[in-house]
Amino acid sequence: MVLYGHQAGQLSRTFKKVLNEQLQDSHLYAAQWGLVMFLYTEGPHSQRAIADYLKVEAPTLTRMVNRLNQEGWIKKEEGLDRRKRIIGLTDEAKKHYEEWKDISDKIEKKATRGIPEEELEVFRKVAEKMITNLDGNKRYVF
Repeated sequence: MVLYGHQAGQLSRTFKKVLNEQLQDSHLYAAQWGLVMFLYTEGPHSQRAIADYLKVEAPTLTRMVNRLNQEGWIKKEEGLDRRKRIIGLTDEAKKHYEEWKDISDKIEKKATRGIPEEELEVFRKVAEKMITNLDGNKRYVF
């Protein structure tokens, strides 16, 4: 039997390792890149919505948000409900986004080299179905 979860984990760890190496000079890490990409494409969101998307617990997200805030990449604002904090990218982060995305895109291109587009589409659909089967939530698709 193939252990799909293990294979997916190995793939994820490999992507993260390579991305961390490439982003090292930016003081940005793979987990943080997911947050930055989400905020860039979807706009400011509540910490709760971000945690749901990233599939992380609130304390993990809080540490990530605090670190990105210290680096000057994100800003925190109070929502209509003062208990709700809205997170968005700073203008400085928006300036660097294309540079970071280019690094990410080059890694994806290397990883998918020699794989036909039809197979990549099947992979994407299967991964989405597996995620839905496990957690039942609709995923954001980039």
